[in-house]
Amino acid sequence: MKIVIKLVLLVVIIGLGYLVVESIMEPVRFNKQKNIREAMVIRNLEDIRVAEIAYKTVNGEYMADWDTLIDFVKNTEFPIVKEVADPNDTTNSIIIRDTIGYVSIMDSLYSHREAFNVNNLKYVPIPGKFFDKEQFELQAGEITRGGLPVPVFECKVPYDVMLKGLDRQLIINLNKQVSEMNKYTGLKVGSMEEASNEGNWK
Repeated sequence: MKIVIKLVLLVVIIGLGYLVVESIMEPVRFNKQKNIREAMVIRNLEDIRVAEIAYKTVNGEYMADWDTLIDFVKNTEFPIVKEVADPNDTTNSIIIRDTIGYVSIMDSLYSHREAFNVNNLKYVPIPGKFFDKEQFELQAGEITRGGLPVPVFECKVPYDVMLKGLDRQLIINLNKQVSEMNKYTGLKVGSMEEASNEGNWK
């Protein structure tokens, strides 16, 4: 009888030990995966910001439609302009600009990115088993500053999407912690309320 009791106690102790270890390790695993996904999302948001700035440079406004923005990156070229001083101007104040060629926006902006696929620009990078073509939320428009219209854009993804498949309670805790600091519960770049194209991870 005593042996049975000892065996039962041993099983209980092992079980409790396992639960204690799991309670410690689950947040550790969560934070590790969170950091990995955040790094991937930030990289994509930076790629999107680059595309939006290029679009505004050419068109004078930001773009909220993914298909238009992606088509712009794939098929638009930047002119290569050479600037020289007018040889007939003794003051060297007149500049002559001459277009000497064109370079594709894709090559100009993303040639350093290995295996970059512009068609995936709009998709949130999360592991395949949780991925269901989740897209970044993209907005663009204008705000008024100093009585003048200022183009703005915002691209974001909430933690609920970015951390899909991870411990639900830990995601809820993270959302609560961030919202209590009056911050967006996710990652974003740009703003629809102020003239900024910074990311909220800085």
